Amino acid sequence: MNLRDLVYGLYARRVEGRLDHDQVPKHIGVILDGNRRWAKASGGTPEQGHKAGADKIQELLGWCAETDVEVVTLWMLSTDNLNRPEEQLVPLLGIIENAVRALAADGRWRVHHVGTMDLLPARTQSVLKEAEQTTHDNTGILVNVAVGYGGRQEIADAVRSLLLEHAERGTSFEELAEIVDVEHISEHLYTRGQPDPDLVIRTSGEQRLSGFMLWQSAHSEYYFCEVHWPAFRKVDFLRALRDYAARHRRYGT
Repeated sequence: MNLRDLVYGLYARRVEGRLDHDQVPKHIGVILDGNRRWAKASGGTPEQGHKAGADKIQELLGWCAETDVEVVTLWMLSTDNLNRPEEQLVPLLGIIENAVRALAADGRWRVHHVGTMDLLPARTQSVLKEAEQTTHDNTGILVNVAVGYGGRQEIADAVRSLLLEHAERGTSFEELAEIVDVEHISEHLYTRGQPDPDLVIRTSGEQRLSGFMLWQSAHSEYYFCEVHWPAFRKVDFLRALRDYAARHRRYGT
């Protein structure tokens, strides 16, 4: 351990010691950004960057477990990412599949896919479905893996699901227009039944949501971190929690 690591470790323990666990967010959304930029800065390949980013996930979940976080949503692949050239997309999907398998094999987490399954290759679909099935009874953190995810797509899928449900019931459009409200749509989101994210973290210095959980993040707090995702440290995570705890959430009042 070098001097820098020692200093960071001492600082992290100091921040953690002052953390009020009653003020910890119960649901954290994370935009895992900066893998390729981290790799470029390190002289590596994009694939190495994505692999390093995937390896960081287990560390993050360990920190979340230590601080009583209950739900974590990881944006691993957007619908826009599916338009990347095949030579980039195929290795990335392989890394994501391995990361999901590792989450399932850990034995602590409950894995849940959020995204449009039909947009993904059959092998990726199979990995996601198997991970959900094998971890269904686990009691640890609920880990939403957002693969093939887009916020606008989610809302469109929710509305489509709502319409199909009421069509099967024989509800007319006029009747549906009279009764539909926010809760009706929420019941058809990928995260139905879950609490909305209290805190959304984005790494790599970009200060935008890019469509991440557009519906659910209406009242979320945002924390933008300069560090690229593979270099994200426990002290960065604790700073995000400390920043969140210092805010007064008004919910429009």
